[in-house]
Amino acid sequence: MHIDIQTARQQRDDLRAAGKTVVLTNGHFDLLHVGHLDYLEKARALGDALFVGVNGDASTRRFKGPGRPLVPAAERARLLAALKPVTAVVIFEEDTAHMLLASLQPDIYVKGGDYHDKVLPEREAVERYGGQVILIDYLPGHSTSRLIERIKALP
Repeated sequence: MHIDIQTARQQRDDLRAAGKTVVLTNGHFDLLHVGHLDYLEKARALGDALFVGVNGDASTRRFKGPGRPLVPAAERARLLAALKPVTAVVIFEEDTAHMLLASLQPDIYVKGGDYHDKVLPEREAVERYGGQVILIDYLPGHSTSRLIERIKALP
């Protein structure tokens, strides 16, 4: 199950009042696999609570192309929320996480290691409010695109 941004903000406020560190990451998380779990475990280890922003269906379609997502946003959010490292899940429809960052202002914003070689659009927003950006390397050989290719190759 996912929560709305107002509920997420209240949870963030409660965690901050208790002196807890809030971590945020976001992504499509289509066809959940062990690479996602590894990434989320590493993100959660950086703080006391992990909020996950899930790109909505229209946003995922714009990024990933026709036929995606394979799994609707509400189902992706429900699967993520059931994982031990995840504190809360918010579905967002924008193309970037700027709105989530502006609303939640997490202590730490985590993205995948693929951003070592490209510009992270949200970096400036995070640094503007005093947050920290941490890049986590993906588990090698585990990606949704690769999984889809393997499925398509089945006889």
